[in-house]
Amino acid sequence: MLSRLDLRGAQGDLRDRLPRPKIASQPPVAEVQAIIAAVRERGDAAVREFTERFDGVTVADLRVPESDIEAALAGVSPLLREALEVARANVLAYHRAQLHPEIRHERNGIVVRELRRPVDRAGVYIPRAKAPLISTVLMTVIPARVAGVAGVAMCSAPGPDGSVAPGILAAAALAGVDEVYSIGGAQAIAAMAYGTESVPPVDVIVGPGNVYVSQAKREVAATGIVGVPSSFAGPSEVVVVADDTTPTEYAAIDIVVQAEHGPDGLAWLITWSEAVADRVTENVAELTAASPRRAEIESTLREGGYAVVVDGPEQAMEVANAIAPEHLQLMNADPEALLPLVRHAGAVFVGLYAPASVGDYVAGPSHVLPTFGSARFSSALTVGDFLKQVHVVSLDGPALTRVAPHVSALAEAEGLAAHAESVRVRGPR
Repeated sequence: MLSRLDLRGAQGDLRDRLPRPKIASQPPVAEVQAIIAAVRERGDAAVREFTERFDGVTVADLRVPESDIEAALAGVSPLLREALEVARANVLAYHRAQLHPEIRHERNGIVVRELRRPVDRAGVYIPRAKAPLISTVLMTVIPARVAGVAGVAMCSAPGPDGSVAPGILAAAALAGVDEVYSIGGAQAIAAMAYGTESVPPVDVIVGPGNVYVSQAKREVAATGIVGVPSSFAGPSEVVVVADDTTPTEYAAIDIVVQAEHGPDGLAWLITWSEAVADRVTENVAELTAASPRRAEIESTLREGGYAVVVDGPEQAMEVANAIAPEHLQLMNADPEALLPLVRHAGAVFVGLYAPASVGDYVAGPSHVLPTFGSARFSSALTVGDFLKQVHVVSLDGPALTRVAPHVSALAEAEGLAAHAESVRVRGPR
């Protein structure tokens, strides 16, 4: 169930020695480009064709009526409503803490202020194919609202009856989504980026998805038409670091938690104990056999499930950093001692009582995290992904006189005469 990888004694850069899901190195570029081109050219007609082809349903009205959204919220159970309210409060409080007052910096008479301005419209993508990710609505929409985004549009794939999952609609109502569209896959990303007859274009697109959705976001971002946070928010990943003190059933269930999202993900155990590797592998097999999502778990573990044996804690962290996983769980005897060694991870969960599932739902930070190694250069979704930093520069006459010689010298060195003249002309007369 978990393939064994023995890295004891390994030296040098480990990245080339670590297997990755094939889809990470062979994304469906051509297929996604064709979908985007069709939606860009033919709008709603192409969206409906792809919805029928990939989702097996015909959707006449792509926009979900407001009455359906309100009815979905009214129809949730009291316990689910309470859970959604708790999650919303925690996510809201955490992201409000990310806001800060205007920055003002002054040096030698030059005053620079920083204005933070939200984008006008944000688009969020909510996966449904393997499970209706109700919580992702809160994790994407609330940061946008806290940032001050005026319009938030949401896309999610229709189910067999042609409708968006009721739980997703209920969460959309709680989070304050303005528009919901029954569109999934790469075609949803194309519709939000370029606009169609039914879907007005947005300025930023966020949210996780399968490899087609993730690749589509890369494609539209490359055109400069829409902003996409730099992380590759694709199939789920987890790395669990464990030792002889770790209850193996804890490590095993946390591996299964991320694997049950479905194919193309990554679920690794890293340990310096062969006995722990053996027991966790057995536990994972037992949990998988009994799981109602057995097919999804097996599809993840078949290519992306590994039990890695290393020399010790330091090498364990070298391996974890080389993977740069979405979720990193430190479940050894002294997890705090390993925390300073973390360089690349989307989110870190410390200790036996901090499973990643808490972060998935109620901890507060967004669970939209970098995958496929993009944690080497990017971070979790934040309020800042919906804000632009606009700097404002002001000088008085004496300040310009002081800096004018330096501006002129640099401009002349670059051969830009008008730049130099722009400060000279304002000099003393």
